[in-house]
Amino acid sequence: MANGAEPVAIETLVAPSNYTLKMDLRLIPILGCTYTVLFLDRTNIANARIEGLEKGLNMPPQGYNTCIWIFFIPFVLIEIPSNMIMGLPRVKPNVFLGLNMLILGVVAMCQGLTHSYGGLLALRFLMGIFEATLPAGAAFLIGEYYTRKEAALRFACFFTFGVLGPCVSGLLAYGLRNMHGIAGKEGWRWIFIIEGLFTIFISFFVFLLVPDFPEKTKILSPKEKAHLLQKLRLDKGDQKLDLKSVNWFKVLSDYKIWFPTLMFFCCDMTAASISSFLPTILTELGYRAAMAQVLSIPIWLTGILFQVTGGFLSSRTGRRFPFVLAGIAFVLVGWIIQLVYSTHRGSGSGVGVGVRYFSLFAMSGGTFLQMSMTTAWMTNNLRGRASAAVGTAIILGLGNCANFVAANVFLKTEAPFYKTGFATGLGVTVLGAVACLVFVGLLWGHNRRVRARRERRGQEGVGEVDDQVEYLYQY
Repeated sequence: MANGAEPVAIETLVAPSNYTLKMDLRLIPILGCTYTVLFLDRTNIANARIEGLEKGLNMPPQGYNTCIWIFFIPFVLIEIPSNMIMGLPRVKPNVFLGLNMLILGVVAMCQGLTHSYGGLLALRFLMGIFEATLPAGAAFLIGEYYTRKEAALRFACFFTFGVLGPCVSGLLAYGLRNMHGIAGKEGWRWIFIIEGLFTIFISFFVFLLVPDFPEKTKILSPKEKAHLLQKLRLDKGDQKLDLKSVNWFKVLSDYKIWFPTLMFFCCDMTAASISSFLPTILTELGYRAAMAQVLSIPIWLTGILFQVTGGFLSSRTGRRFPFVLAGIAFVLVGWIIQLVYSTHRGSGSGVGVGVRYFSLFAMSGGTFLQMSMTTAWMTNNLRGRASAAVGTAIILGLGNCANFVAANVFLKTEAPFYKTGFATGLGVTVLGAVACLVFVGLLWGHNRRVRARRERRGQEGVGEVDDQVEYLYQY
């Protein structure tokens, strides 16, 4: 079967209590909040833009695009070493993540205090360094606590907190814009300052609430911890937990990391476009700045609905592939609508404001469904702490490189049609569909060969060695 180790072996274990709920309440809300704040600090620049950021700092024509992509240079480079550090025996996740989040809040707040374009670029670069530790570290920790069947819903809930970031950002920006003139500061400055202070506030809860890895956790009783570790072993095999004597070439060349990363990159192209340009696109659809902030909220809420529903159904069915493919289909509809409008330059295209607004819902729902499902799909098929650390760092680091593309294809000179941006988005999404089909084909072929060998040898496949040779992959 596609889910790897026999589920009957896991279900026969007698749990000392319903400790899974205890883990959920301790892990998901606080780690999810780090992701909310991350997206809040990352995407509020889009809200500040329509409140006068570019004029206030006398930015050059492509200055806003530069502010977007410069953030992702350190973000991509830092994530792998960050997870490697977090996986070291003496490093505590709460201290590591909390300290980085505290510094991130200070830097994010300073964006509202700078008086030069160069200063803003420097701060965006520093934000990329400290923010890189949060999503990969949080996903790394979550993946270590749950079986493959449990992981999809938990990752969906985690990514849902991320979607709340830009959703809340639009609501906050709508309110904070009214602070224009207070203490002699423009409204766009208060967006950065208040949201940066919020990041600092949440960092103290990270210090207090984030637990250690499962084998060292103190949030469970000794009996609960023993049951959890046994359950994880039956589901994932005897995993290597330390980072010593690891075959790094094998880890770094694993196709089960790179195909999901490519798929994440392709769906993140849509997420990056929405995050960075949604308020601007809404104003160009004819809505005033204040109304554009509010109208962005239902689009993000659609992404949340798709993520949670997809995660729940995926956990029930044990499948990832059908949900990823469905998400790609929704995104394709959105990009096609935008491209038809762009190609005909509005007139005679038959694409009205309402249809374009609908396309943003399709893109949001489809892309965020893919993001959580692809991450869960990857972690489900990796074994060993080294692979989990590197895999989560690569998918959330290199996968986010789509922001480089999005920041440079939505050209201000092409507004409001953005033909280059829409065509690129459609092409990248098609590439994601191809990668998805190839990946599931590789996993299916591997499982077919393993089942044939097991039938010949009569092996059960429970608690296999950590070589990923006799392991059934999930798809």
